[in-house]
Amino acid sequence: MSLFKSASLVSLLTLASRITGLVRELLVASTFGASALTDAFNVAFRIPNLLRRLFAEGAFSQAFVPVLAGVREKEGDEATRQMVDQIATVLVWALIITCVIGVAAAPALVWAMAAGLKQNPQGFETAVVLTRWMFPYIAFMSLVALAAGILNTWKRFAVPAATPVLLNLAMILAAWQGAPWFASMGLEPIYALAGGVMLGGMLQLGVQIPALARIGMMPRPHLGWGGVKAAWNHPGTRRVLTLMLPALLGVSVAQISLLINTQIASHLPTGSVSWLTYADRLMEFPTAMLGVALGVVLLPQLSSARAADDNQRYSNLLDWGLRLVVLLAVPCAVALLTFAKPLVAVLYHYGAFTAADVRQTSVALAGYGAGLLGLIAIKVLAPGFYASQDIRTPVKIAVVVLVLTQLMNLAFVPLLAHAGLALAIGLGAMINAAWLLIGLLRRGAYKPSPGWARFALQVVAASVLLAVFLSWTATTLDWTGFEGQRLLRVGALTLCVLGAMVIYFASLLLSGVNLRQFVRR
Repeated sequence: MSLFKSASLVSLLTLASRITGLVRELLVASTFGASALTDAFNVAFRIPNLLRRLFAEGAFSQAFVPVLAGVREKEGDEATRQMVDQIATVLVWALIITCVIGVAAAPALVWAMAAGLKQNPQGFETAVVLTRWMFPYIAFMSLVALAAGILNTWKRFAVPAATPVLLNLAMILAAWQGAPWFASMGLEPIYALAGGVMLGGMLQLGVQIPALARIGMMPRPHLGWGGVKAAWNHPGTRRVLTLMLPALLGVSVAQISLLINTQIASHLPTGSVSWLTYADRLMEFPTAMLGVALGVVLLPQLSSARAADDNQRYSNLLDWGLRLVVLLAVPCAVALLTFAKPLVAVLYHYGAFTAADVRQTSVALAGYGAGLLGLIAIKVLAPGFYASQDIRTPVKIAVVVLVLTQLMNLAFVPLLAHAGLALAIGLGAMINAAWLLIGLLRRGAYKPSPGWARFALQVVAASVLLAVFLSWTATTLDWTGFEGQRLLRVGALTLCVLGAMVIYFASLLLSGVNLRQFVRR
């Protein structure tokens, strides 16, 4: 399967995940609105998600996939299978210990994440209970990440990309059926969402097992002390752990930024955490469909090219990925900056979600849009370092960007409130991506192919036409005034999006961009 087809498959499955995730958010927004209890749930859900990014698709995946691809390239499948068993052993024990500590320390974790919830005792206590219910979710997702790393190295992209849909379906069921049932039992309905999270985690892990069995790579962790000791001393385990140390710092930087932003938002007007969460959900559509898809497909390929000392292939892979990022991320950023209110109104403005919530979520979404190109480009540029088993450089950059982001918060939040937090994240991502690109260019690892200046000019020209069209449609129609006319509003949005796509891609074709080059390469 070609890189483009692999990326397209992952992107389509990610789209399914994001659509079901959006349905989930719509249902939660219309059922619960933006309140102290939704803030409590979002804070509680972020705690296991924060650790998931440390143990799962964050530091662990960044260290595990390059080592796994290198061992398979040089030593074969049997040595790879033995390494997987040893790493699974260490991972299982680390997760058991982490979950026990996390459940016991829930009050301290909630306070560290969002001390502002203390202003509402019910919200704080609800967040503590929800954290204890959902904390074991980290164990399921870390094991899912182990399975995904194996399957992606074997170029089996479909199952890992599709599994997030199961979490969304479980949470939809919880909000749709579980919340009313909890209410009828005299329980707080928001607790039903925690049950949906745990069910989703179990389902995601369950579907990985047959896929791993089919390629003969089902992990066999050893739970006895002798097995743990042998696993700890295995060279592959030591290499992954060595790489994880700087990766943990790098991922921790991103999570520290999230922690600080959540802490700040918890002290802003009630609903700020939820407005940022709803905006983040929309921003995840382009970042996941393009950035995550490219990162998932490119990292094993880049690692394999590095292990084989094929520098030209390595550079070509980066060039292809970056051109695709510019082609698709720039118009998406334009859409978030000029068309945020229509998107939020059509998708969220129902039930308890008010017109004021639409305005507050829209400005946060526009803030994220300012840095969308950087957020997506990082997903291509950072694997360029990880594939060379160089995790320290991206970490050093991330630490400096964290400081710059918080300095921007000091300037933006007094003026823009929660939207200032989103804008600081977006601009920080742009700085991070530019720094990573400069690093790859300076070391000669990435050598851009000819034609970049012309290509960039063509994309910018098409994006200007797109911005004019979207700005006109955003201001001409009263998007919040269509609240009682759902079909009319959805139809208008659909026509606007289709018109925007035609304008952008027709402009590219007329300017001479050959779109088929992305498929062939």
